[in-house]
Amino acid sequence: MKTDQTNLLSRMRIKMNRRLPIHFLIALILVSLVTGCVTTGEDVVSITTLKGSDSAGLKPQERAQLEEIKRSRTDTGVDPGLSAVIEKTPHFTVGEYLSSHPGGGGGPGQDYRVGGYDILSIVVYEEADLSREAVRISADGFISFPLVGRVKVENMTTSEIENLIAKKLADQQYLLDAHVSVMVTDYRSKRYMVLGAVQTPGTHALQAQERVLDAISKAMGVLADKAGKSAMVIRTENPDTSKERKIVINLELQGLLKGRDQSANILLMDRDVLFVAPAEYFYIMGQVKTPGSYQIPDRELTVVEAISMAGGFTPIASRNRTRIIRVEDGVEKIIQVKVDAITKEGMKIKDVAIQPNDVIIIPESFF
Repeated sequence: MKTDQTNLLSRMRIKMNRRLPIHFLIALILVSLVTGCVTTGEDVVSITTLKGSDSAGLKPQERAQLEEIKRSRTDTGVDPGLSAVIEKTPHFTVGEYLSSHPGGGGGPGQDYRVGGYDILSIVVYEEADLSREAVRISADGFISFPLVGRVKVENMTTSEIENLIAKKLADQQYLLDAHVSVMVTDYRSKRYMVLGAVQTPGTHALQAQERVLDAISKAMGVLADKAGKSAMVIRTENPDTSKERKIVINLELQGLLKGRDQSANILLMDRDVLFVAPAEYFYIMGQVKTPGSYQIPDRELTVVEAISMAGGFTPIASRNRTRIIRVEDGVEKIIQVKVDAITKEGMKIKDVAIQPNDVIIIPESFF
């Protein structure tokens, strides 16, 4: 009996000794998993160049969706010629433009200057025979007026034309103290265009003291669901001269429309193009509750906020393998973000700002 007990104890010790390595391995695995969950600040965000064969952790149907998004990103609805002008033309903020063009904002005394095809009403008080209701300015800038003949009025204000006609009448001894009134009744010489995210894009005659908000009103307002937060005036300086050039004046559209920034309501000039930029979007796909495209709000938007806009993660989302596909200077890149490190480990400073046309991908967890 004693011998049997001794053998039994020996067998138990052997079994226990055999089990120890297994327990030890399990402990090692647990330790490695725990330590693997600790994220250092350096690897919360990593950036790599996206190669053509990189699937970004997507299933075949999701890769097809990504390719469709890429194709849609190239179709902005903006005329390619206009896009080329905007890209190649020097840009100025309103402040920069006004500092170099003091009269560009439209101060007092900046009256409309007439041009070819404008129609004038010219009244000489107490001289009905001399008054004319519709005097057309010729293409080369001249008008014909009784007793005065043909005179050039191009690029003159109405008050300057009044003084000119009165002087001509006095010089020729017809009326020594003529009182002349001149009004523009039909503006035809100067034009501007309104393009982009407005109700009725098109060309309009430029009238006296007309500003950006006047142009938007003529275009029946902006498209609320399609207009972005910015606009620009593409201006031709020194037209028809050897010094002709184009510049772009960037406007903060939402501030102007909401009354926060009236400095952007600058005077328009002949040949101006007012372009209301379309809204900017980001795309999110994969393991979120409502994937799709979302408009970027009028403020900075981070990847954590973008995921929240899409309803948050699904239960099977691989949160720490969140990826942003971004194109910068023609190069497609992947920005990998460990979202849990940002939201749970107090690293909000590492949160990535979303840019227009970013594609956020949330892959499925392996476990």
